[in-house]
Amino acid sequence: MQTKKKVLITGGAGFLGSHLCDRFIKEGFHVIAMDNLITGDLKNIEHLFHLPDFEFYHHDVSKFVHIPGELHYILHFASPASPIDYLKIPIQTLKVGSLGIHNCLGLAKAKNARLLIASTSEVYGDPMVHPQSEDYWGNVNPIGPRGVYDEAKRFQEAITMAYHTYHHLETRIVRIFNTYGPRMRLNDGRALPAFIGQALRGEDLTVFGDGSQTRSFCYVDDLIEGIYRLLLSDYAYPVNIGNPDEISLKDFADEVIKLTGTTQKIVYKPLPVDDPKQRKPDISRAREILGWEPKVSRSEGLEKTYDYFKNLPQEEWFKQPKFHDK
Repeated sequence: MQTKKKVLITGGAGFLGSHLCDRFIKEGFHVIAMDNLITGDLKNIEHLFHLPDFEFYHHDVSKFVHIPGELHYILHFASPASPIDYLKIPIQTLKVGSLGIHNCLGLAKAKNARLLIASTSEVYGDPMVHPQSEDYWGNVNPIGPRGVYDEAKRFQEAITMAYHTYHHLETRIVRIFNTYGPRMRLNDGRALPAFIGQALRGEDLTVFGDGSQTRSFCYVDDLIEGIYRLLLSDYAYPVNIGNPDEISLKDFADEVIKLTGTTQKIVYKPLPVDDPKQRKPDISRAREILGWEPKVSRSEGLEKTYDYFKNLPQEEWFKQPKFHDK
C-alpha cells in the first residue's frame, strides 16, 4: 500500500497556513502544521486535531527543525504578515525570513523534499511600474519601518533560488498579493479587517492619506488554489498570485459601509511611511503556467468574510493584538 505524501506547513495556525492545512487534508496528504503561535491561533486548526493525518508542532521555525521519517513537501508560511505585526516584532520578522527559511531549506535538502515559500507583493515596495509583473525588481526602502518585512521576503527569495541553483533543490516561489477571508484577525491592522471591525464596533472607518491609494483583494479560496497548482507545477521562478481587480481604499471603505449597513463615516489620517500608492498584480504568468485566475468576485468574498466576522463572539471585535516577545 502506498503511503500518503507528507507535507510540513510552517505558520500552519495562521490565516493562510490554516487554509492550506484544510486543502492538503482534503487532497489526501498527511499534514504537519508548525507554529510558535506568536501571531497564529490554534482556533484556526482545532477542527483538524482529531484527524489521524494531522499533526501539530508548537515550534519556532527560526530554531532547528527536525521532522522524523519521510517528508515530501514543505510550505514556508511562518511570518508576521501585516504592518501592525512586523512593526511591533521586527526582529522576529527578520529571523523567520532568514533563519527560518535557512532551516526549511536544510530540511528540504536532507529529506529531498520540494519547498514552496510564501513571498509577497511587498517585494515590489512602493512600485514605479503598474501593474507589477514578476520581472520588476521593486522599489523598497531597506531601512524604513516596512523594510524588516520587505527585505526578509526578498532575502528569502534570494536564498531559495541559491539552493535551487547550487543544490538543485526543487523550489517554488509564490508572490502573494492582498488576500482576505475567514480566519483573518480583526485586529491585524490591514484594511479589510480594520474597516469591518470598525463597522462592527460602531466606529468611524479610518482611511490613511486621501484614500486614492489602490489595492487588489483576492479571496482566500482562490489564493489557496493558485498555491496548490504552483507547488505541483514544474516552475521554479516567482509567480504572482492575486486578484487584478483594483480599487481605491476610499471606494473600498464605501463598499464596506454599504455591506455592513453602518451609519459611521470615513475619517482620514496621515499616510504611514513607505505605504505603497498602488498595488495590482500582473497575473499573466499564473494564467499561462498554472491555468489559474481568481473566480470569486469581491462582492461575494466580502459577504462571506463579513458573515465570518459578524458571527465571532463580540469580545473578539474589541480584542487588541498581543505579542509574546521571544
